[in-house]
Amino acid sequence: MADTPLLEGLHVVDLASFIAGPAAATMLGDFGADVVKVEPPHTGDAYRALSRIPPNPGVDELNYPWQLDNRNKRSIALNLKSPGARPVLERLVKWADVLVTNFPPHTRAKLGVDYDDLAPLNPRLIYADVTGFGEEGPDAHLPGFDVTAYWARSGLMDYTRQRGGPPAMPAFGSGDHPTAVTLYAGVMTALYRREKTGQGSRVSASLIAEGAWAASMWLQAALVGGKAPHPADRTDPPNALASAYRTADDRWLLLAFANEDKQVPLFLQAIGKPEAAQNPDYADTPSRRAHAAEIAAVLDKTFATRTLAEWRELLDAAGLTYGVVQTIDEFAQDPQLKANRIVIPIEDGSDEPHLTVDSPVRIDQERKVPPGPAPNLGEHTDAVLRDLGYDDAAIAELRGAEVVD
Repeated sequence: MADTPLLEGLHVVDLASFIAGPAAATMLGDFGADVVKVEPPHTGDAYRALSRIPPNPGVDELNYPWQLDNRNKRSIALNLKSPGARPVLERLVKWADVLVTNFPPHTRAKLGVDYDDLAPLNPRLIYADVTGFGEEGPDAHLPGFDVTAYWARSGLMDYTRQRGGPPAMPAFGSGDHPTAVTLYAGVMTALYRREKTGQGSRVSASLIAEGAWAASMWLQAALVGGKAPHPADRTDPPNALASAYRTADDRWLLLAFANEDKQVPLFLQAIGKPEAAQNPDYADTPSRRAHAAEIAAVLDKTFATRTLAEWRELLDAAGLTYGVVQTIDEFAQDPQLKANRIVIPIEDGSDEPHLTVDSPVRIDQERKVPPGPAPNLGEHTDAVLRDLGYDDAAIAELRGAEVVD
């Protein structure tokens, strides 16, 4: 394993707010990049306040979403709306290898931070841009969050509900974080291109494109004339062996049998109904599909007779594929998370450090930077300005003009 992180020496300017863009910058920082977070003075990135908005859990004295997506960054409080900020921004662009933004197109144009505005300042710059609905088309100007652009627009929110029931609100960030991985992949691809050509480039990702990719199997079917499935009715599912069932202690198990010819006899033996294998209604896949509602009713009654622990023992012994529908609180204690270093301690000097979620990309031969505390607003303003060549007098002048805080 290398002694120095892979991306040490790479300079990243994070102009983005909320989740997808900043999370991509965090992933670069996890591999050693120096990430400078640019925030508006006084208020900072609005993401700093997200943990106080329901239904997010409140945690006293710990801004957990901010820590998650802004660890190891340096914060500079810079008022991009001030004319005096332009020289600072231009120095940042010249210093940077990568710049990340998620400003809507009209805001980018107003602030002068479009790719065409900044690329001439640094021909090697990788300009990474996240939007809600893409750069073109009638809705390109609309603001987008993952719940609107990724979940609602893509059809995912419609399908992941019971037929006749209302759509459910997904976990916040669950579309943003996959989009961040896509943007990170684009940045790394562009850096590889720069190694080959010496030239920077523009990288783009969008929540709507990520939603399309997540829904791509059934979206592809729709594109070639297939009819996408309707929201499921678990009492009359298209496949009773790919459905959820409630146990005696009010828990849920999800069956997922991919090889039915092999797994169905084992399953029937495990649930104490081996004779059902001889029933012509259940004998093969077409018969099981035709009688899915009947099978679901039988399985509802069957699974209600034992607890989750009892069913796990029986299904594990049979080598069957299933999932336990865990709560987030249970998942936080899942032994697989620590065993695979999916959650890791924050190095903040405390006796019992809090855990945080590591970014999902790992290279066995490269070490990541241990997660340190996320920055306070403007915590590194002076240090960053000095890195850009400003002396104390110039910094004082910028602060007096309210360009920085």
